[in-house]
Amino acid sequence: MPSPSADPNAPLVAIVACHGQGLFEFGCAVGLFAPVRPELGVAWYRTQLCAGEPGALRMLGSTQVQLPYALDAVDDADIIVIPGWREPSERPPQALLDALIRAHARGARIASICSGAFVLAWAGLLDGRQATTHWRLTEALARDFPRIDVREDVLYVDTGSIITSAGSATGMDMMLHMVRKDYGARVANLVAERLVLAPWRDAGRSQRVSRAIPNGEPTRLAKLMEWMRRNLREPHSLGSLAEQAALSQRTLQRQFLEATGLSPIDWLIRERVAFARELLETTDRPLQWIAEQAGFGSQESFRRHFRGQVDASPTEYRSQHRGGIGADRLVGC
Repeated sequence: MPSPSADPNAPLVAIVACHGQGLFEFGCAVGLFAPVRPELGVAWYRTQLCAGEPGALRMLGSTQVQLPYALDAVDDADIIVIPGWREPSERPPQALLDALIRAHARGARIASICSGAFVLAWAGLLDGRQATTHWRLTEALARDFPRIDVREDVLYVDTGSIITSAGSATGMDMMLHMVRKDYGARVANLVAERLVLAPWRDAGRSQRVSRAIPNGEPTRLAKLMEWMRRNLREPHSLGSLAEQAALSQRTLQRQFLEATGLSPIDWLIRERVAFARELLETTDRPLQWIAEQAGFGSQESFRRHFRGQVDASPTEYRSQHRGGIGADRLVGC
C-alpha cells in the first residue's frame, strides 16, 4: 500500500530507483514525500517506492534494497521522481522509458534529480525543453541530446509537467518548490522547517557559487540574515546592514555574495517577496497591507519586485495560488 494519507485522493508520488542508485538522492525523495504529516492540515502526498528494474536493487555502497512496488505502479502515479541514473551514456531499460512516456502522455508530472535527467532525455521527454543536471554533466547532456536546451548553471528548471534539478542536494530545493506549488508557501515553509532546510532558494541561482567565507564570519552573516528576516518591515540600506553586522560595506558585500550568490539588498528583496507570497496565499488582506508587512516602500515597488521574482503580479499570483492543491480538502482549516 502507498504511505497513508488523510485523503485517498491526495497526489500519488512514485519514486523510482534502479541498480546503481545513489542512496542520498533516493533518501532525499523518500524523506520529503513519504512521511505522514498530519500536522500540516492538508491531504499530504501518498508515496510508492518503485523498482525500475526487476528484483532486489544493488545500490551504491554494495547495499541491496527490495522495494515494495514494481515498475507497473508508475502507471497510477500523479508525480514521478527519478532520483538519479547510474551511467549517463547507458540507455535505461526500455520498460522504464515506456512507463515514463505513458505517464507524461496522460498528464503526470515527472521530476529528476541530478543524473536522473538522462533518463528523461533517453525517453525523449526533454526534447525542445529547457533542462538541467549536475554542472559536471551538463556538457554531456547537451552533446548527446542536442534537442535539449540545457541550462548549465541553475538549481532547477520547471517547465510545467517536467522538472529537472542540478546536483544531488538541489533535489531538495526542487521538491520544496513542488510542495510550494501544490500546497502553498505556508506548508512548504513548515516542511522546510521540519527538515531544517532553507525554505526557498531561487531556481536561477548558480550551482557553483563559492561557499568559502573567512573564519568567524559564517555566524556573523547567519545572525544578520536572521535579523533581516525578523525585521523585513524596516527600511534597510547597505550602510545600515553593514553597521548591524559590524562589517565594512565592502566586506559585507563581498562575503554576502560568496555565501549566497546575491548582494545583501538582492537577498533582502527575495526574502520580502517570499514573505509576500505566503501572505498572498494565506490572507485576504489588501495589497497595501501586504506591501507594508513585507517591507516594500510602496505598492508600486511591491508590484515591480514581485513581478521580477515571480513573473506574475501579486493579484495574479493570489488568484492562482490561494490555498494550493487540496484547498477544498483541507483538514481542520
